[in-house]
Amino acid sequence: MPSRFMVCIMSGARSKLALFLCGCYVVALGAHTGEECVAKHHEAESYVAAVYEHPSILSPNPLALTSRQQALELMNQNLDIYEQQVMTAAQKGVQIIVFPEDGIHGFNFTRTSIYPFLDFMPSPQVVRWNPCLEPHRFNDTEVLQRLSCMAIKGDMFLVANLGTKQPCHISDPGCPNDGRYQFNTDVVFSNNGTLVDRYRKHNLYFEAAFDVPLKVDHTTFDTPFAGRFGVFTCFDILFFNPAVRLLRDYEVKHVVYPTAWMNQLPLLAAIEIQKAFAVAFGVNVLAANVHHPVLGMTGSGIHTPLKSFWYHDMENPNGRLIIAQVAKNPVGLIDAENATGEMDLSHSKFLKILSGDPYCEKDAQEVHCDEATKWNRNALPTFHSEMMYDNFTLVPVWGKEGYLHVCSNGLCCYLLYERPTLSEELYALGVFDGLHTVHGTYYIQVCALVRCGGLGFDTCGQEITEATGIFEFHLWGNFSTSYIFPLFLTSGMTLDVPDQLGWENDHYFLRKSGLSSGLVTAALYGRLYERD
Repeated sequence: MPSRFMVCIMSGARSKLALFLCGCYVVALGAHTGEECVAKHHEAESYVAAVYEHPSILSPNPLALTSRQQALELMNQNLDIYEQQVMTAAQKGVQIIVFPEDGIHGFNFTRTSIYPFLDFMPSPQVVRWNPCLEPHRFNDTEVLQRLSCMAIKGDMFLVANLGTKQPCHISDPGCPNDGRYQFNTDVVFSNNGTLVDRYRKHNLYFEAAFDVPLKVDHTTFDTPFAGRFGVFTCFDILFFNPAVRLLRDYEVKHVVYPTAWMNQLPLLAAIEIQKAFAVAFGVNVLAANVHHPVLGMTGSGIHTPLKSFWYHDMENPNGRLIIAQVAKNPVGLIDAENATGEMDLSHSKFLKILSGDPYCEKDAQEVHCDEATKWNRNALPTFHSEMMYDNFTLVPVWGKEGYLHVCSNGLCCYLLYERPTLSEELYALGVFDGLHTVHGTYYIQVCALVRCGGLGFDTCGQEITEATGIFEFHLWGNFSTSYIFPLFLTSGMTLDVPDQLGWENDHYFLRKSGLSSGLVTAALYGRLYERD
């Protein structure tokens, strides 16, 4: 079911009874209001969050010049839908709701054509302001006023994205020629309607209408129900500033993440990277995407390191409200250094391979040793194929078991696997170590086990969503970065989590057994920010 709606619950193998005991139900809410999923959890240790995937009403001609009144008429249509979602969420006890990037005004504007859609944005660090209760304090703040009033009506924290403007003086060396800054801006309102803070997007994705702020915003806000949250937007998730620095330096455990993300398989589907970020950093991610399947835009979720509640639908035109009770203190996957319990045969073999020793197995009569070199890894053909616009080096994954490796530049990727049955599909182990230069420039190291689009080598890297191949495996590599995101998708755009992640002998590994459905992608996606 590659394109049908789903909100799913899953957990790591080591935490079947930990963190959440969940029930889930779906309720139809009518036109534009979508559906909702509520996941229940022990209230004393949790808070109730919501994200809304919004099928935004777009300007029929975003390049055309329009008046402020016409712009407000369009934006109010989207804000009406937002208000419906807030009131529905309020009935479920939601304490914080997140709306997507570009959900109010749309996209594909020029710098000039977006101007009527922009609100004036005073700095919350300088001015304490409640737009709902003080509507006449600043001009051109109608959108901020409506959002503020929604937060009050719903008695909840509210996070939304809008375009904002800030006048600047010619004496400012960064001031654009038209005398104003224009920012892609996330705003946070408390449950009493106060504008708590704002975040101006730093890593723009082909957004000619907006400026990059001269200084990176590292925006956090504190809540009475869950402590500190961090804020960033869409493309920011792939970069050090502000996303990683927020988590490293500001004691953030929860992230609110408005996004307008176009899915790209096999490595960068929206829910895939959202989940990977939550797992990699051991935080909760509240991610709201816009819903435009014709543009490849879908995929929202409430992600903890161990569980996810998500929506991905390439057919249904409706949005979706997801509500979940979320742990105040997220629990991460068990690292290799902290793992306990009886070691299974495959993990013992993995450790022996890493140490360079022969793997030995003892039964009642004798000892059997199996040298790593006995695996037929060097007889496999190496080939190249384009994946995510990058030239990957790959080897086919044939047979019911094996130990493979493939290298590129300084990165070598390894796979130790067993398959209970063989499927009529081609899988491949791929490696890329280099600068990605299409739709953004950033340095990555990737080890990926992927299902190919067909049986030919040239189909490896194609976008697919269905698979039947079941694996038990260890995937690892000699990464030269500590920032590694575990990407894990199974058939039907289903998220999964590794059984174990961590470092062993200077190699980072992912371990998984017991897949419930066919493997689409299992990858370790490393970012070397300093080489961008």
